[in-house]
Amino acid sequence: MKPATKKTGKLKIRSNTEDMVRKTMRDFVDREVIPIAREYDEQARFPDHLFKKLGDMGLFGIRYPRDVGGAGGNTTLYCIAMQELARGLMSLAATVAMQCLMATNGLYLFGTKELHEKYLYPALKGEKKGAFQLTEPDAGSDLKAVSTKATKTSDGWVINGMKTWSTSGPKADFHTVLCQTDPSRGFKGLGFFLVPKDTPGFSYSKPFDLLGTRSSSISEIYFNNCHIPDHYRLGEEGRGLDVLLKILAEIRIMTASLALGLHRAAMDDSIKYCKERTAFGKPIGNYQLIQAKIANMAVNLEAGQLMVNKVTNLIDNGVSCLNDASMAKYFTVESACSASDEAMRIFGGYAYSMEYSVQRYYRDNRFLLYGGGTHEVLQTTIGREILSR
Repeated sequence: MKPATKKTGKLKIRSNTEDMVRKTMRDFVDREVIPIAREYDEQARFPDHLFKKLGDMGLFGIRYPRDVGGAGGNTTLYCIAMQELARGLMSLAATVAMQCLMATNGLYLFGTKELHEKYLYPALKGEKKGAFQLTEPDAGSDLKAVSTKATKTSDGWVINGMKTWSTSGPKADFHTVLCQTDPSRGFKGLGFFLVPKDTPGFSYSKPFDLLGTRSSSISEIYFNNCHIPDHYRLGEEGRGLDVLLKILAEIRIMTASLALGLHRAAMDDSIKYCKERTAFGKPIGNYQLIQAKIANMAVNLEAGQLMVNKVTNLIDNGVSCLNDASMAKYFTVESACSASDEAMRIFGGYAYSMEYSVQRYYRDNRFLLYGGGTHEVLQTTIGREILSR
């Protein structure tokens, strides 16, 4: 990233930059995102021009070191940026989060210099878009059920199968794909591979018509005898689960950060409306039941922020914290669900109109319930871990 200036609003990473990153992203969201959010959501159209601007700002490399074109930042700064983007438009935030983490992390850690030059450096500049292919119709949290197969050949690998619920799938220039190399080995047969979109046999479905995050481009992805060179394997053969576990805490705390941003948007809109809307001769914010709703929003937001801060600090200090990240994801998303529902109730009949953003918060929040692990799975794993102590 280049130095920050008031004129360009670019990010510059140095010590104690949390406030600067938050202010830069907040100003960007208020100026560039919120004014167009309704239009792009209703048209189910992704704001590509904003994606390009964020690339020019250096956001996609915020958690990567400078020697690969990153900013030398960390998970804390990354999550701050995601909170602010989600406050403006969840579809944009989710796509940017994908670009900053899942789509590029394996490439950064295990890609050759050639792959870095061809895909990673352009991705961190926003010149190429990446996607992460994990979920299948019968394999989401159950990774043992992954059936997309990578078969070894004399000069590389041949991939066959399909993935679904692929964020950025139809628009991505390259894909990080979880495959099974040897079904008899179960988890030990899993591995990640880089598949460029121009690989013969690669295709995708028509983008899904979505309830929420309607500006996102999400589809199924198909691999029909896709041949890739051996050095397009990301990591050691059969170590795919290890690669995923290394960033799973980051995935979950990123999702929690998106929830915080949406939660804040719902609360801010509700507070503003409470002061403007009158009933029985006074602003509705004067009534105790409305005050209770705002209080619950504020308390849960503060608690969620503290949980996220704890986990990002642990990650940045190299401390294993998957269960803490799981708890943070579970709590913040459930709290954001509650906040968006309460916002709908505060707005009353007006919440049923597409004119007000609270209905979009209510719809978009459902996206977070599944990303990074369903809450039923999270509750099971959290409880199992605690009982094993």
